[in-house]
Amino acid sequence: MKVTRHPNNPIVVPGVHDWRKVATFNPGVVFNGEKYFMYERAAGSLKPFQTSIGLLESDDGIDFRLVGDKPIFTADMLGFPGGSVEDARVVIIDGIYYMCYALQPYRFDCWPTGIAVPDYYPNHYPEWALNHVEPMITRSGIAISEDGVSFKHLCYTTPKEIDDRDNALFPEKINGKFAILRRPMQYVGEEYGTDVPGIWISYSEDLLEWSKPELVAVAENLEWEGSKIGAAATPLRTDKGWLVLYHGVDAQSIYRVGALLLDLDDPQKVTARSKLHIMEPEQYYERFGLVIPNVVFPTANLIQEDTLYMYYGCCDTSIGLATVDVNELLDYIFSNS
Repeated sequence: MKVTRHPNNPIVVPGVHDWRKVATFNPGVVFNGEKYFMYERAAGSLKPFQTSIGLLESDDGIDFRLVGDKPIFTADMLGFPGGSVEDARVVIIDGIYYMCYALQPYRFDCWPTGIAVPDYYPNHYPEWALNHVEPMITRSGIAISEDGVSFKHLCYTTPKEIDDRDNALFPEKINGKFAILRRPMQYVGEEYGTDVPGIWISYSEDLLEWSKPELVAVAENLEWEGSKIGAAATPLRTDKGWLVLYHGVDAQSIYRVGALLLDLDDPQKVTARSKLHIMEPEQYYERFGLVIPNVVFPTANLIQEDTLYMYYGCCDTSIGLATVDVNELLDYIFSNS
């Protein structure tokens, strides 16, 4: 499976403002019928490595420009002034913007190694111990907006005592309920039916109370998926099922992209799943970056006519765009299941 990188990649790079001068990556993207909105994860420093959500807009989904000179969503808005909000995944349902986000409540430093995942140092920041929180634990939530610009916190989708990120809300209700994909790291062992962290699904009637998660998929190909997988971008409805891009990380910390299909009426059921990845780091900006090398991480996707647009973080440093014919991709998933 070959995807096409945009010739202007990376299409979004850090700079301009202090709060995004170091990195911009892992965006959410929506099209509201008039404009494309991109919700970047942006960092202004590595010590501490504090990230917030910034807003860009575009008329064509390719050339994005910053909206305003401040981030639109921060951990400070949630009562955690030293924390970070991360990896916005955004959908529009009945005219309301829903932003899934991850929260790390307190400060930490990021020391890139140049060969794999960075070393993170939270222990010299006393907030973690003072508040009896496990260092680096990540909680997920949803913020809502009527205009796509001004967001307010609505709910947490995961408990505060477990590490649960890669939350992605389905773009419509299923059987009258909201549905969300999750990746609870502690849900392993005999009682959970899996020895490794995987993709789970929960349902809610009101977005405030969520059902007990049900297992959807776990890593199967250790060569490229590694020991855990998680949802990458928001699920997309196709005539062959819900298309879900997910990420796998191998033993060398190389991030690749896989694809699977879920049943439209019962998305806990995987109906097809490619055994091979559909995208891996190839270009220089995907193999080398400030924070972590060898990363393609698509947190946003849109179908425009018959083309799938994948917006992805490159080495936790910049943002790229890749496209593929959606019907070719669906055929590939079925033929390589």
